[in-house]
Amino acid sequence: MVLYTSAFPNSFLQTLHSLAWTFIFPCYWLTDRLLVSFLPTTYEKHQRGDDPCYLRVLCLAIIIPICLALLIASLPFALIGFVVWAPLQSARRPYIYSRFEENCDASTATGPGYWKAAGGRSFCFATANVCLLPDSLARFTNLSNTQIRSSEVGKRIRNGASRPQIKIYIDSPTNTSISAASWSSLACPHGGDNANRANSVGIKRTSSMDYKGDNFIGNYSDEGKDCKSGEEQSDGDSNSCIVRVAGDEAVHFPDKEVDISGVQVTITEPSEQLGEAETEDEKFQNSNHKHREGDGVSLDSNTTSRESLIKFKIADGAMDSSGATNNKFVYKASVMKKASLKKRRHLGDTFDHELSAFFPANLDFLCLQEVFDKRAAEKLKAQLNPYFQYILYDVGRYAWHSCCSFKFLNSGLFFASRYPILDVEFKCYPNGKGDDSLADKGALFVKVQVGTTPQDQRIVGYVSCTHLQALAGDAAIRCEQMDHLLDWLAEFQKSTSSSSPTNPEDLLAFDVLLGDLNFDNCSSEDKLEQQHSLFTHYKDPCRLGPGEEQPWVIGTLMDPEGLYDEDTITPDNLQKVLESEEGRREYLVFSNSRNQPSCQKGRKVPQKNCGRRIDYALYSEEGLNPDWKVEVEEFSFVTQLAGLTDHLAVAMRLSVSTGEEDP
Repeated sequence: MVLYTSAFPNSFLQTLHSLAWTFIFPCYWLTDRLLVSFLPTTYEKHQRGDDPCYLRVLCLAIIIPICLALLIASLPFALIGFVVWAPLQSARRPYIYSRFEENCDASTATGPGYWKAAGGRSFCFATANVCLLPDSLARFTNLSNTQIRSSEVGKRIRNGASRPQIKIYIDSPTNTSISAASWSSLACPHGGDNANRANSVGIKRTSSMDYKGDNFIGNYSDEGKDCKSGEEQSDGDSNSCIVRVAGDEAVHFPDKEVDISGVQVTITEPSEQLGEAETEDEKFQNSNHKHREGDGVSLDSNTTSRESLIKFKIADGAMDSSGATNNKFVYKASVMKKASLKKRRHLGDTFDHELSAFFPANLDFLCLQEVFDKRAAEKLKAQLNPYFQYILYDVGRYAWHSCCSFKFLNSGLFFASRYPILDVEFKCYPNGKGDDSLADKGALFVKVQVGTTPQDQRIVGYVSCTHLQALAGDAAIRCEQMDHLLDWLAEFQKSTSSSSPTNPEDLLAFDVLLGDLNFDNCSSEDKLEQQHSLFTHYKDPCRLGPGEEQPWVIGTLMDPEGLYDEDTITPDNLQKVLESEEGRREYLVFSNSRNQPSCQKGRKVPQKNCGRRIDYALYSEEGLNPDWKVEVEEFSFVTQLAGLTDHLAVAMRLSVSTGEEDP
């Protein structure tokens, strides 16, 4: 399949489209600015609280007439541009494919050439609704400055995903407090039961590290790491290192040279509770997300998405085995967290689950929703491309097409991958109603190549992204859309499968569905969606059954009124708040129950573990090789986009075991 690198099939149509949009844009921008004047966010209201009323009235009295005059003057040009723009949309392609060409970028050193089938591999997926609409529409969810937010969203995601990973080897069998290990592919590169049994002598776990430098953006190409195509890597991560904590409290880095002054590991007795290093949280100076260098949420800051350093206690007190911290390159490990953050595997738990202040390291696939603004999509792509080499954006069509109603916005879907994309297809839901019918909401299906067998047989995966009808009370519409989703997915997999004597059938490693489904698993109003057949084809790691969640699950939809509170404005603060049930009650939207009375804030009285989880990461075991096995290693609720969107991100790491041994 040919991947479309431009929106139109030839340069003439592309130029004509650009010219038409040049005529339309002034009218569009002025309309957006006028609406913004009447829709302040709670942060702007707070900032203006000390200003005399007459100053604001004076500003509006000057600005609004000028904007209105310019808007009226631009209308004739916008009309001419629209007459040209609208018919061109019938020739527009449903997405734009971008590939980052700088092969020297160490952070993209992954792909099918780095993994053979023997043993297995793990893959990490994340999804988030980032609410990048035109500025006036974003303000209905208490968000502003879409263009600035889009760049910051990209920086934070890249900051979290590109952190190096470390492997922690605990040789002391008595240190049972660390037995809640994350058995991921970095610690056990080949997964499977055999690998785990081989490691039974000591406790292995993979942990994430948060890397931040003074000039982080330039670190991708300035670290002196040259990519070598075809170079073998055991886990696809060029930024991993090993920390070994032995009985003599030594710390070693056998795989590569690392400045251990940036890694702080302290050891504790198992009977003591795990502590966290005390850090001084800088106050987040939002100022409409116009960050200066060194701000608490800036990518270049050493305090971005900071997480507490590891502490264990030993005998007579805390022991810092790493020495002084290097201020220029701060490595922070998330090896252990409080029991409320990272749960150990017990009482039937089959995987680790956590509330994290940052995206998982070595994130492989990213699906975003509500990237409706094309300029914001371009900025987001520019930030993510150095890490995610393959990106699909501006997904969907505009105006009239396929007998659908007029579309003012595209689908809002955005897909990024570290693995090559083989096939893509986008389908628009034909039954959108109300405000949702103005956007080209649908489903994006992507086939990626993640490896090859020794016999040069391709190993592939399917990643599907979607965003369903949002309006309350539209359960029947959402169920119909899920019916379409399953049918389209089956057709896409059938049409993209290959089997011939010269081209053997692909081996399917995973089939994952990500997106904002706009219903939760606890609300009585969403019972119809909870029982849909989608959940018989795909497994939900957070769900025990219709209407019943895992005990550790929290919601993903935040109360917009609390987005700019000091307790939630930074990733660390939001993480700490959501650790407690009281904090979740204050800042998350909870499930609705007909029998619950209203509380003082106008929301339903929340029940424990019934936050509105409308962002999903699902996986399927259908179609896999009978000898292969897919398991969830880790599941995370991510707060790194605090202050930038009204959703929590969700991340899931899958382990694909082939049941074979390395030669």
